[in-house]
Amino acid sequence: MDGIENKLSDYIDQLNAEKKPDVHEDFSDSPELEELFAVVRMVRTLKEPTFPDEDYHRRLVRVVHKQIKEKGSAPKPKKRWVATLAAAAAVIMLAAMLNFNLLFNRNNIVHAMEEAYQEVKAYHGILEIVEINAEGKKTRQAQLEVWADKEGRYYLKEIEGLNPGLVTVNNGQKKWQVRPGERQVYIFPAFPDPHRFTFELGKEIREVKNALETKIIGEEVISGRKTSILEVSPAGGVPYRIWIDQGTNLPLQKQSGIQNGLQYRVAYKEIDFVDAVPVELIAYSLPTGFEEVDTNPEQLVTSLEEAGEIVGFTPKLITSVPAGYERDLLAVDTQQKIIKIYYVSQDKENKVVILQGKAVSKFEPGTRAVLGKINDNIAEIQSPIEGNLGILAGGGEYAGVTDIKSIRWQEGGFEYAVVGNASLEELVLFVKGFTDGEVQIPAEGGMQKPEIEVSVDLEIEENEQKSVDGGHSPWKLDPAYVAQVFVSLKIFPDGIQGEYPIKEGDLQIIQNTGKEAIVEISGDKTPIRRVYLKRLIRQDSTGIWTVVGYDPVDKQ
Repeated sequence: MDGIENKLSDYIDQLNAEKKPDVHEDFSDSPELEELFAVVRMVRTLKEPTFPDEDYHRRLVRVVHKQIKEKGSAPKPKKRWVATLAAAAAVIMLAAMLNFNLLFNRNNIVHAMEEAYQEVKAYHGILEIVEINAEGKKTRQAQLEVWADKEGRYYLKEIEGLNPGLVTVNNGQKKWQVRPGERQVYIFPAFPDPHRFTFELGKEIREVKNALETKIIGEEVISGRKTSILEVSPAGGVPYRIWIDQGTNLPLQKQSGIQNGLQYRVAYKEIDFVDAVPVELIAYSLPTGFEEVDTNPEQLVTSLEEAGEIVGFTPKLITSVPAGYERDLLAVDTQQKIIKIYYVSQDKENKVVILQGKAVSKFEPGTRAVLGKINDNIAEIQSPIEGNLGILAGGGEYAGVTDIKSIRWQEGGFEYAVVGNASLEELVLFVKGFTDGEVQIPAEGGMQKPEIEVSVDLEIEENEQKSVDGGHSPWKLDPAYVAQVFVSLKIFPDGIQGEYPIKEGDLQIIQNTGKEAIVEISGDKTPIRRVYLKRLIRQDSTGIWTVVGYDPVDKQ
């Protein structure tokens, strides 16, 4: 490359590294270089990674040519026109280069985090949690000693906070909590684990990878380590920042966005990477003088025959275990008479459990669940699990665990559920290996069109989404509730006083793909028979539902 190209390349590299270029205010070399630098800074402000459409090049040439002509109408030599074309081509190349570099840098740092975590076996650190109010006042909430490994085992001890001395342990087979103030030890199921510790490295890396947008916004020294600051826009919720140690390529600090005037910062003040969590820390023993409180009705068994004798029925077996998984544990909920067969991925990061028990009531899917079909039976799909219904109520504490998904259905007098922190696609493979019929997740079939369409103001809906992201009006995440409010306001357009005229029992979700839903209204008070809804702003579990149409009651 010639001198100008080298300087231009260095200028772009320094901008992409979020640094002020050395020649930012010194353009004595060349007026042409000054113009190119100005173009680079302008292109640098483009959103990432938006690529130009097919006609962009031609439009750009026309615009550049027009701007040059407007500078003066005097005839220009042919050489000048050739230079103009070259400048336009350079702008196109710069735009593509910058967009590529921005995308590459983002993907590169996420890839580096994944590669670095692959080398981690376990880690030990001191974790600090700080609350920051709207005025910027910082209050330390807790300080924890953390031992954790990639198989999900951990040991936590609260050094400072509301419960100093509190110890929480999960060794993969049992979870327990030692409470010195009460002189008691509480026993919980090892999985699902709804109350793990905050800022778990593997989970943080997965969330960054799955974010809608991630960009490097600067650098900072944290706990004596040089870090890159990433701004992360998750699929749902408020953007947050995470600091990545440039030496290890692993997360070191995280700061939430502001919600209700507060934000939280968690950081490893110290962290070391080790071969394993010390065995003595994750081996269960009841301290002298302590009482054991067993909240876990789960009993491990050695065979399916033993499990069948306890629950009173012969368990059904999976015929094909998905690749990369193997059977781990076999347990029985002795109170609810539910059999639980655990499977674990080869890297020990994902767990899936198949629950089966006798159906004790009519199948009722959750109002926020996507609907599918298994062997022509309605299936409830929750991603993540929003409510513990049916066999999930007796199978463990699943609701509210953000990375736990489930598929639940009834068939032949029994109720089944496949639950895990694996992807929904992997859960479907477990279902297909467990049942002998057709699996439709979600149910196939196009959505019907409403008789009467409802106009929608997208700007209002976007503001409503932001409000829900901030913790307000969570009912807008439930299509049944949104339909209930809509129909009730049709009955009382001046406002609802007291109870809703349309009751929960009058509502039935007859179709829900996760993006579109239809709610059927029964009863003699309703002027509307069906309400049609869509997730217009965000098509995942964090997206609000909007009424887009309805069918009036047939008066004949």
